[in-house]
Amino acid sequence: MVLIPRRNGAAIGPVGGILFDKDGTLVDYAATWGPINRSAALIAAGGSDDEAARLLRLVGGDPATGHAIADTLLAAGTTPELAAAWAEAGSPIDREVLTERLDHLFRSSVGAAVPVTDLARLFARLKRRGVRLGIASSDNAAAVAATAERFGLGDHVDFLAGYDSGHGSKPSAGILAAFCAATGVPPAAAVVVGDNLHDIEMGRRGGAGLTVGVLTGTGTPESLGAVADIVLDSIEDLEALLFADGGD
Repeated sequence: MVLIPRRNGAAIGPVGGILFDKDGTLVDYAATWGPINRSAALIAAGGSDDEAARLLRLVGGDPATGHAIADTLLAAGTTPELAAAWAEAGSPIDREVLTERLDHLFRSSVGAAVPVTDLARLFARLKRRGVRLGIASSDNAAAVAATAERFGLGDHVDFLAGYDSGHGSKPSAGILAAFCAATGVPPAAAVVVGDNLHDIEMGRRGGAGLTVGVLTGTGTPESLGAVADIVLDSIEDLEALLFADGGD
């Protein structure tokens, strides 16, 4: 039996399932989302570069790079939340229409996603260990499914969810509860892995056995270290953390 290690060194139970965030966890945020974020702001700004820069700053984005500050709306919010903020800030596009346009952009941008590692190989190894796997994102469900298909994860993933899957959105515990219900994994045997505070809070609120922060997204060692049980450079280090053979 492989036991989940906590930060204090105590082992609390076997690893039954792992629920991954998508962007910044499976997908390298810096290598993927800068241009997408800038395109999203340009849509919200009705094509005005100056207005797009203002709107990006408003939600925690850098107009030059499109990168997002840790735990800001741009880094962790859902599409409706982002659209609502921009509509309130003066976007000429109706909030519901803007939500639809942004969701379409995010779904159509899956082809530009840069994985942090060979995801199909990692997921296949985890499945061979008998671990149930899920992906939970603040992105829309169609984009989550398309990402899983693009990286060859369809045969390995037991659960997929976006903000619009009917389980609530992060940091609510609803998505973790749905993952556990779908897979039969008790929350205490579940590991939640993510790059921002919303991911970790979802795990804590849902009673996850372990919360793991990764530094391939918008979170920092300081922001994640204050709340996660452990912080890793990336999911490439996850097997070494969880399994006695270190992933060999």
